[in-house]
Amino acid sequence: MTNNTMFSKILIANRGEIACRIIKTAKAMSICTVAVYSDADRGALHVQMADEAVHIGPSPAFESYLVMEKIIAACKQTGAQAVHPGYGFLSENSTFCQMLADEGIVFIGPPAPAITAMGDKITSKKIALKAGVNTIPGHTEEVPNAEEAVHIAAQIGYPVMIKATAGGGGKGMRVAHNEAQCLEGFERASSEALSSFGDGRIFIEKFIENPRHIEIQILADSHGGSVYLGERECSIQRRHQKVIEEAPSPFLDDATRKAMGEQAVALGKAVDYSSAGTVEFVVDKNRNFYFLEMNTRLQVEHPVTELTTGLDLVEEMIKIAAGNPLSITQEDIKINGCSMECRVYAEDPFSGFLPSTGRLTRYCLPSEENEKVRVDTGVFEGGEISIYYDPMIAKLVTYGEDREEATSLMREALDEYVIRGVKHNIGFLGALMNHPKFISGDFTTNFIAQEYGEDFNAEDVIQQDPALPIVVAAIIHRLYMDRAAHLSGQLQGYERRVQDNWVVISGGEHYEVLVTPFQPDGGYRVIYQGKSYSVLTDWSFCQPLFRGNINGRQICFQVERYGITYRLLRMGGRTDAKVMTPLAADLHRLMPLREENSNSQFLQAPMPGLLIKLSVVEGQSIRAGDELAIIEAMKMENILRAPHDGMIKKISTQVGDSLNVDQVILEFS
Repeated sequence: MTNNTMFSKILIANRGEIACRIIKTAKAMSICTVAVYSDADRGALHVQMADEAVHIGPSPAFESYLVMEKIIAACKQTGAQAVHPGYGFLSENSTFCQMLADEGIVFIGPPAPAITAMGDKITSKKIALKAGVNTIPGHTEEVPNAEEAVHIAAQIGYPVMIKATAGGGGKGMRVAHNEAQCLEGFERASSEALSSFGDGRIFIEKFIENPRHIEIQILADSHGGSVYLGERECSIQRRHQKVIEEAPSPFLDDATRKAMGEQAVALGKAVDYSSAGTVEFVVDKNRNFYFLEMNTRLQVEHPVTELTTGLDLVEEMIKIAAGNPLSITQEDIKINGCSMECRVYAEDPFSGFLPSTGRLTRYCLPSEENEKVRVDTGVFEGGEISIYYDPMIAKLVTYGEDREEATSLMREALDEYVIRGVKHNIGFLGALMNHPKFISGDFTTNFIAQEYGEDFNAEDVIQQDPALPIVVAAIIHRLYMDRAAHLSGQLQGYERRVQDNWVVISGGEHYEVLVTPFQPDGGYRVIYQGKSYSVLTDWSFCQPLFRGNINGRQICFQVERYGITYRLLRMGGRTDAKVMTPLAADLHRLMPLREENSNSQFLQAPMPGLLIKLSVVEGQSIRAGDELAIIEAMKMENILRAPHDGMIKKISTQVGDSLNVDQVILEFS
């Protein structure tokens, strides 16, 4: 391709939300698109959106999306001139890049040598040192085994970061604070990286405690042009997987921002980089920054940069790949306002964030009328969340003139995002957005671990106004009762048979509430704990969102009903409430609590997945916390540990089994 030329057809070698996002830009550029899909993705959204689609094999990625020959064959079949790899899969595979070049197909990304140099974290660190980029102290050679890892870690000094040279996206990474964690971390990081990237090599570096994770977006063409597009703050992470990103960082000053940007560009020039790329840094409390890695691809969090710069990074990548020079210089780059992204995952925050699979029985996006709210998604109502791929459902992005507005819009959008059929992390994201430390910008990569640990409890959410869910529960129940009365003909003339006095039961407490119709404005008046609430709402039966005006404030709750229990969700808080007459509430106090069935004698699969390791044998004594088994699901390895002391009575599975949720793996005695 030469200057000012463009492709007529490209193939997207990916799936899910990133494939859909690339297709949108290609269509805006009048470029035809080709999707590829596995068995599991036959009816996927990216397949529906593309102009053409080619089936490339069975559901497992290593039999479809990771098979380079199948992608190239699809290009030849459809006449696609170029391939956009998205992120993950083959996006940082230099062999794939070279294979495409050999076939005369353009790779929409950097040249193969740059991918090779930056894809290996040991090599990239050496190049960064030579280019004058600040680097983290550590061992820059491959670590051959776990025993040597312990020896090297002792020399560096704990804590250390054990990292796969080909890792990324939080996979193949473990922090070790002692020898035992180092031994286990080496094995898990190596195994996970081998499974995800086909390369299990490991290196070790000093772990910077209480750091911030800040990255610089660069763009470079093949004509020597290169710019940096400001930074993204990615410090809100769980197990090294980013959860919330924003641009710009609330922590950096202009001098640090400029220095980081210039070093990122220098690193790109050192490897003759062209395309979009991201240089990641860790930053300590004194704003000292150290090179972490370079991602030679589009990042998941690229939308926040797009919204603050006005650039379409996918469009820029396509233009660069077609041979066009950058149309902007560093002086042209202006950062305007603030943008924020939340990663919406199919996972259960209330059960250790285990992945969740199944059918989306209801899927309602936040209002698309607000141009400051963007949803990049790859799923739809009625679609399936598969065991075979990453559990991301969507990226929810907001833009504001400042950080306060972007955060406020994000809170509202999360409250309006309805997902049913699979577990999801929207409540957890809402809790994060309302946490005082997040609001103040005073956080590090340890924020989630320190504030929430390994489990999230709705009770831990700081309720801004704990009276609101009680009021809303009472209103919803009254609306149900009024509807039932109308349907049954109990209302005749002005005679009202629905009573006004109710008791809301939540968290074991009984709350007396008075709910009366307020005829002048068609609303209701609620009296609770001596305070009056004027409520206007058009909510009706079966709507998943309760929107209303309460004392002049616009309020939104998500509503679910389980039997006679209403579940209300807002800003990360969850309230389960029953609403009864005073007599029924008095009788309810006398009801005995039902004992839950105990499955404590069994180890059950918490999610569908592949059993890749059994760490015990029948007859073996175990202690609480001992590793029992490892399940691989959605590209991550999940360690299952003993809940209590005991003995292994019976093992009901074997390595290699595909497990269903709640399937018994072994039995304790």
